[in-house]
Amino acid sequence: MKKGEETRARMLATAAGLFQAQGYAATGLGQIIDEARVPRGSLYFHFPGGKEELAAAAVEAAGAHLAQLIGERLAAADTPAAALGALADHFAGELKRSGFSKGCPVSTVALEATAETPRLKQACAGVYRAWLSLIESRLTGLGIAEARAALLAQTWLGAIEGAILLSKSLETTEPLTRMAKELGRLAEEDRP
Repeated sequence: MKKGEETRARMLATAAGLFQAQGYAATGLGQIIDEARVPRGSLYFHFPGGKEELAAAAVEAAGAHLAQLIGERLAAADTPAAALGALADHFAGELKRSGFSKGCPVSTVALEATAETPRLKQACAGVYRAWLSLIESRLTGLGIAEARAALLAQTWLGAIEGAILLSKSLETTEPLTRMAKELGRLAEEDRP
């Protein structure tokens, strides 16, 4: 990896972690530059659109990384309940590893994206669409009809995000576990 690529990657990883833990508004460019240990001029060289461009790129990078993990977890599951359980287990593990300080890397930022940050809003929407597609594809692969799989994918992603928020706030993975158990049971009823 070339030095410029390494600098950009370090800024993205640092920004993604800070946005995930602190949110968009609470994370300053100075903090990102300092923690990434990059020269100040690197920010606008790599991200001429400033903070919003950096945040959008960080969300996309974190989303792509998580999409790969989600895809692997879903592919290893042989039932809808196992698929949902695998996703819940992944997020529960991440919450525990962070001491319940980091939730979903997208939702933390998506909650702050507004009409004034259209590029950021678009990045969050793109990541969510990709995740929905992964879930829907796996559900159809497990025998659930396409229309139902699309509905379940949206229901699951919404429930996962809500359960992550509750788990983070309550500092327990119980909401994720309960959500996976209940929605997994319901998904099994849709199988042929």
